[in-house]
Amino acid sequence: MIPAQVSLVDVGPRDGLQNEKQPVSAAHKIELVHLLQAAGVREIEVTSFVSPKWVPQMADNAQVMAGLQRMSGVRYSVLVPNLKGFEAALASRPDEIVVFGAASEAFSQRNINCSIEESVERFRPVVEAAHAHRIKVRGAISCSLGCPYQGEVTPDEVERVVRLMRGIGVDHCGIADTIGVGTPKRVQAVMERALRHYPIAEVSGHFHDTYGQALANIYACLEIGIQTFDASIAGLGGCPYAKGATGNVATEDVLFMLNGLGIETGIDIDKLVDAAAFISNLLGRKPVSRSGNALLAKRAA
Repeated sequence: MIPAQVSLVDVGPRDGLQNEKQPVSAAHKIELVHLLQAAGVREIEVTSFVSPKWVPQMADNAQVMAGLQRMSGVRYSVLVPNLKGFEAALASRPDEIVVFGAASEAFSQRNINCSIEESVERFRPVVEAAHAHRIKVRGAISCSLGCPYQGEVTPDEVERVVRLMRGIGVDHCGIADTIGVGTPKRVQAVMERALRHYPIAEVSGHFHDTYGQALANIYACLEIGIQTFDASIAGLGGCPYAKGATGNVATEDVLFMLNGLGIETGIDIDKLVDAAAFISNLLGRKPVSRSGNALLAKRAA
């Protein structure tokens, strides 16, 4: 079942940078995207069109999108929280938009003050508008393996949200382990629920490495044929629900494993490490990635 080819979606420019307190200029964000595409990354989550009041790091969203030197064959996606966000994003010509719901009722109430069903229903006009403009819609389901408020989240709860997303016409289903508590068998059980409603090419995994399980969870997904994964350059993005913990799995670590398995991605690991070094130096710290640090050390030696 292990696929011969895998697509990596680098979410570093958006999900990775959004919680950084240190401002990153639009020019540097653009440079990061350019380095990622030069390395062969063909799907990049660039920015989000949310209120700068809530996410000040993404206030330059239109400027970043306008500054990109777009490469043929690269898909540039943006996250939108509602129809207003989509309308703001439209002028920037995204290839794909990302909407997000939660598998945990407690998380939904605590974060956006409404039920899961209400939150998904808010995306119905967004999906309709995106499709009217021939823009693909990717849905992300957060807290699919656990919730910081509720604790355990069951496969039944995840499948309910998958069904709701499918019901409003969302094209792609991303299963996200927001707090990084998933383990391989549990991940496979949840993925199998998503596969009841979406074809395998339209299901992806987004794993945080909070408890060191991200690569094991990706391998578990490969075993059942999943072929698309989110990852973040240099491991950008901590886990906001576990102070000091790592968040997104590093793209370099995922790529190192995939290379070892003989799985084709089209990404050059040396150029990817260049991108990781660039953003890490800018932020004044080492990459979280173990393979990235090992390869940088090897270069220095």
